[in-house]
Amino acid sequence: MLLWGGISALGAAGFGALALSRGEMVNAAWLLVAAVCTYAVAYRFYSRFLAARVFGLDERRATPAERFNNGRDFVPTNKWVLYGHHFAAIAGAGPLVGPVLAAQFGFLPGTIWLVIGVVLGGAVQDFTILFCSLRRDGKSLGQMAKEEVNPAAGAMAMLAVLFIMIILLAVLALIVVNALKASPWGLFTIACTIPIALLMGWWMKVWRPGRVGEASVAGAALLLLALVGGGWVATHPTLGPAFTHTGVALTAMMIGYGFVASVLPVWMLLCPRDYLSTFLKITTVLALGVAILVILPPLRMPALTPFATLGEGPVFAGKLFPFAFITIACGAISGFHALVASGTTPKMLAREPDARMIGYGGMLMESFVGVMAMIAACTLDPGVYFAMNTTPAALVQASDVLRHAGFVVPPETMQALAAQMGEQSLIARTGGAPSLAVGMAQIFAGVTSGLGGKALIALWYHFAIMFEALFILTTIDTGTRVGRFMLQEILGHVWPRFRETSWYPSVLASSALVVAAWGYFLYQGVVDPLGGINSLWPLFGISNQLLAAVALCVGTTILIKLNRARYAWVTLAPLAWLVTVTMTAGWLKVFSTDPRLGFLAHAASLVGSADPNAPRLVFNDRLDAGIALLFMVIVTLLIVTSLWEWWAVLTRRKPAVTREAPYVESAYAAGD
Repeated sequence: MLLWGGISALGAAGFGALALSRGEMVNAAWLLVAAVCTYAVAYRFYSRFLAARVFGLDERRATPAERFNNGRDFVPTNKWVLYGHHFAAIAGAGPLVGPVLAAQFGFLPGTIWLVIGVVLGGAVQDFTILFCSLRRDGKSLGQMAKEEVNPAAGAMAMLAVLFIMIILLAVLALIVVNALKASPWGLFTIACTIPIALLMGWWMKVWRPGRVGEASVAGAALLLLALVGGGWVATHPTLGPAFTHTGVALTAMMIGYGFVASVLPVWMLLCPRDYLSTFLKITTVLALGVAILVILPPLRMPALTPFATLGEGPVFAGKLFPFAFITIACGAISGFHALVASGTTPKMLAREPDARMIGYGGMLMESFVGVMAMIAACTLDPGVYFAMNTTPAALVQASDVLRHAGFVVPPETMQALAAQMGEQSLIARTGGAPSLAVGMAQIFAGVTSGLGGKALIALWYHFAIMFEALFILTTIDTGTRVGRFMLQEILGHVWPRFRETSWYPSVLASSALVVAAWGYFLYQGVVDPLGGINSLWPLFGISNQLLAAVALCVGTTILIKLNRARYAWVTLAPLAWLVTVTMTAGWLKVFSTDPRLGFLAHAASLVGSADPNAPRLVFNDRLDAGIALLFMVIVTLLIVTSLWEWWAVLTRRKPAVTREAPYVESAYAAGD
């Protein structure tokens, strides 16, 4: 009691320091302390309550991985390796880029949403869906909606999930392309991670089975060698140009990588790559936390900026409510996670109790990554932040507000910063990834200043770029595989054999269709003169949060049918908030009369324009508006259907029938 009382008091002190500051700079350590203490208390008490009371996890019950072990998709996996795979799969661009973009509102709103949102929403959703899928033979979210709500709702959910997945993957890939274009150092390092992962997979599966530690050490050493080698490659007269590519060329590479990664067995590339990248990610985030506690950097961005109420931010348009809550998605709550928690992870979980660490604990770690991203962005000079994350046109529009707030830096400063980081330019590098890398590099360089930190800052910058790109690429390969599973399920209604996940013609055809779909949106974002991220990221946030609403609807339905309606508040509370926020944001993005905010208004403002890019922009705006409306209509229908199902079951007008798999005793001895 004394220990946890002390942790709670320390967390309250951190929140107090953030809340009571009035104009003066706040030390970033307070933000870090508030977040970590909250995570610790939530995992110790709330996740334990969910595991024991709400779900009733049973270590003696055999999991789908044990019962259907086929060495391909159903594979009992060491819980630490699986934690690495799951965390790498869910922790894509969202916890890194979302907080960086939302920093235009100030550090306080995003921080509160990251910490409170994950404890009561994001981690609950991930844990709930993982439990539900685990008890239903590893079925996908769409399948569970079909069986537990009704067939019509299931069909709508499966289509919505597939469409949303395509948008998510396109936006994630766009961020990688924006970070790696004209960056030979970054591209070489990321390219090296593929053969390294293949080597680790062969090591752990064929050459020395079970020797996870050996493969980990070898993989980490090769990864660091690739990072240092990237600096040499970038300056080489032949290799440098060979690894310097445009956004369009990188788009083709991303599409090819997504296809190959989705058709290979999970043990060959997906699992070892995710495992390797997770250790890099977690180690980097923890090291960043220690560095913050050592150098105690001030948060240069104020708690609230003028753009929180004006709604005319140069990074993206819209006021604090509702746009902060869709811009920061993955770090607080993300529908994409429900696809991983019901797509690949339940097919690899060896024991039921491990779901608590992997489902709830994995999401807490992702939120921690988001908090680190917020700190890194907000320790930058605000003028540097806005110059990096804003297109020149948007910067001119917001110049008066930026100048009045003191958020302007001269071009010479940006040129010197780019030279310091080993880049040609850092102006208008939209997407958030480069600005986060600059913030991380400056923090790490501050710690290593005694070892020549200024000389090492370019190495730290490209290390951060590799760190971010690995986050995103692991989500792309996992997401494409999950999209392939969903497409196979849908097409299986027309051609039953297409549903067989081990039939290679089905695997190849469905993977090709999925990568072609998200590849189209990726290409449109790459060639978009507005930077792509301005139109695609809000669509990403809306679709991602609506997908979370679908997942929470399914989870609530299953809890009610399991006669645990008294605990349904754990999913209903975040569902109500998400629906309110996301529907409001979706309505504004489609129908707002402000061309900087509304898709249709922006399209109307370009009709008849002499700009040669106008026809493409008009088409993209109208397509984005149509997609957003489609998502909103489908999710509304699913919510109404779910409400009817809940009412029918609770009033006993319909029997509470669930599709939970029969109990099978595990062959593993307790404690193995």
